[in-house]
Amino acid sequence: MRPPRKAPSGGSASADYGKLASFLAIGVGLTGLITYVYFFIASHVLSKPDYGQITVLWSAVFITISTLYRPIEQLLSRHIAEHLVRGEPLGGTMRIASTIQLGLAALFATLALALRDPLQNDLLEGNETLYWVFFSAVLFYAASYFARGFLAGNRRFGLFTALILSESVFRTLFAVLAAVSLLEGQSAVAIGIVAAPSLSLMVVPLAFARRAQGEARKPPPEEPSSELSLSHGTGFAAAVLLIMFSEQAFLNAGPLVIRGLEGAAAAGFIFNVLMIARAPLQLFQAVSTSILPHLTSLHTSTAEDSEREFHRSVRMVLLAVAAFTAAVALAVLIAGPQLMQLAWSKKFSYDRAGLLLVTLGMGLYLSSVTVNQACIAQGQVRRAAARWLGCAAIFVAWNFVPLVGDEFRRVEIGFALSASSLLGMLLLVYRHPHERAEDVPRAGSPQELELRLAALDENT
Repeated sequence: MRPPRKAPSGGSASADYGKLASFLAIGVGLTGLITYVYFFIASHVLSKPDYGQITVLWSAVFITISTLYRPIEQLLSRHIAEHLVRGEPLGGTMRIASTIQLGLAALFATLALALRDPLQNDLLEGNETLYWVFFSAVLFYAASYFARGFLAGNRRFGLFTALILSESVFRTLFAVLAAVSLLEGQSAVAIGIVAAPSLSLMVVPLAFARRAQGEARKPPPEEPSSELSLSHGTGFAAAVLLIMFSEQAFLNAGPLVIRGLEGAAAAGFIFNVLMIARAPLQLFQAVSTSILPHLTSLHTSTAEDSEREFHRSVRMVLLAVAAFTAAVALAVLIAGPQLMQLAWSKKFSYDRAGLLLVTLGMGLYLSSVTVNQACIAQGQVRRAAARWLGCAAIFVAWNFVPLVGDEFRRVEIGFALSASSLLGMLLLVYRHPHERAEDVPRAGSPQELELRLAALDENT
């Protein structure tokens, strides 16, 4: 019989995590800064319509990849962390995740080719180059997100940061080449979006070479393994897919709706406004990516103080989000419109009240992401997914209802209200957990299984 598992780290697990998140924030902060440079250059060297088309392309790519591929990133991150605490091999989890990821990539390729005409002519205004950038970028990101999940689950955040940092560097390089006229205009800026994931994959061989060595030395488990099955993996991925689709609806539905109502130039304006939420979320990836394996390890551990450390870690991140939101709100209140014009040029005029609404929504949204990761670590992915889907549907519908006459203000108000509702719903899930057996596959003796099923019956 295996001895009781120890806490994932010595001392305070929350303090250790705080140090890790701070370290990652520096690397991911550089990634966000370089991504900002990409859009800064694009907004200055391209016309309003051309820049608007780049923002539509960006939104389409990241809605697609986050919806399709982040479920596998989350699946790998959570289950690898759990297996490492239990001392179990990772082979089955890797096979299941790669099978699902390849299937999703093939599904996308089939649908994108079948729907080429509406995608190219309606969404991308007949631009063939933008269509092929969209098609290729989504396929390359399949490998990138698989690698991200593997690295996060193994807590190899140095390579994780190198992967996403290299993506931003390669993407921005093409905008720079367009700015100095070594490449031509909009096409060069757009190609940077597909160059980012394809060239950054040079990091991936380093990640999997060491994994193969570690698996070769690992002894077989002493008791039945809680190996991930295809049905469990598919169910988990499907629930996270709904969460990721809803997340992208929050961040990108506004520009897409405005594009349909007012055109590409107006889409570029609201895209810039929502960067107040999107840019911190880029920085927050350091927290959202690392907190899931951290919380999963605490939830899986049988150490006496693991549950206390679990909740302490969540509170620590929520307090940090509140402090950050207050600082951003103060900056917006003092010089928000001027800072936006400095960042995105004077092609647009910005409204302080709208910027404050989006800042409030940003804080509520980042808090929702934190609580969501805690819910997933608790084994409540399906309950969380239902809340995300409901709030996202309300937000999208709100953008089409003319209760607020100004389309831009409608997006800003809807974002803040929907993020507030989402946070409240997820907090209820987090504080009243009902772990479902199909969300968290477990193994063990029949007696252990009976005890777990009895506990589940009591909860439900």
